[in-house]
This record gives sequence, C-alpha cells and structure tokens, in this order.
Amino acid sequence: QLLDGSKVQVGDRLFGLASSGLHTNGYSLARHVLFEQAGFHLHDQPPELQGQSVGEALLAVHRSYLGPCLPLVEQGLLTGMAHITGGGLPDNVPRVLPPGTAARIQTRSIPGLPIFELIVARGNVAREEAYRVLNMGVGMVLFVRPDDVERALAVLRERGETPFALGEVVAGDRRVELI
Repeated sequence: QLLDGSKVQVGDRLFGLASSGLHTNGYSLARHVLFEQAGFHLHDQPPELQGQSVGEALLAVHRSYLGPCLPLVEQGLLTGMAHITGGGLPDNVPRVLPPGTAARIQTRSIPGLPIFELIVARGNVAREEAYRVLNMGVGMVLFVRPDDVERALAVLRERGETPFALGEVVAGDRRVELI
C-alpha cells in the first residue's frame, strides 16, 4: 500500500487537510517577524489572533493525520499524499509527482489561520516566500482519482475532517503552480 507517487496521474484531484498552526516549520521567520520586527512578547494578544496569545499560536500542537488518512490508504482511495513541512507546498507536493505531471493549486480555497495572516502582514512577507516557508494552513495534501472523490470525502467527513478542494494534477514538469 506504499504511496510512492507512481499512481498519480493527470486529472487526479487534490484535497487539503488543515494544519493546526506552524507545525514544525517556519519558526525562524515567525520569530524574526513577530518578536524582532513587530516587537511582540509571548503573552501579547494582537487582535489578528482573535484572543490567542502569540505564544499559544506559535506552540499550537502539530496534529496527526493518521486517523483520517489511514482508512483512505486501506481502501485504495489515494494515489498520493504530501505532508506539508519545510518547503511548504512548492517543495513538498512535487516529491509525489511523477515525470510529466504538475500540480495546480487554488490558494483561495485554503482556510486561513490567523497566525499565518499575522506573520505575512506584519513581516510584509512575499507570497512566494510565505508558501515556501510556511504551510499556510495546509497540513496534508491528498491525491484522489476523480471517480473516488465522493467516497474519499465521505470517509474524511465521517472522521470529523473538513477537507477542502485544492486543485488538480495537470501535465507539466513536477512543479506547483499556485493560483
């Protein structure tokens, strides 16, 4: 049941599972922007964080995707998966793409998290850098054949997930196009 990307093909749909925060990446940028540039302290509660302190937002527990994803693997509903860690979407998704394919991702469908919005706004972080350094709210990308979309979404929803459509696999050179 190894998902090595060999089953991914043009036309596969991409779905995202939300992250709970920074997870394990982007802390150098976050520290620089939030503490050095913006001058925040750990207990500060900027309005952008909606009642959460800077420290709480930065230390949000990295969630596990095993519960929602294992049944999809066991039922053969995925052609690939990409855990969004260091390198963000542009560096992690291509690891799953076979030659001759690329991923077209609709960034407007990603549910925003206040911590990312705060870092980007207060640090005047360029869009390309934000998506390469931070997960920007996407913790896991799932690759699903068009015929399996409804079943896969049903399995995820049964497990309490709110998957969001991210885009699709297109012909290309193993890159991610963020639109």
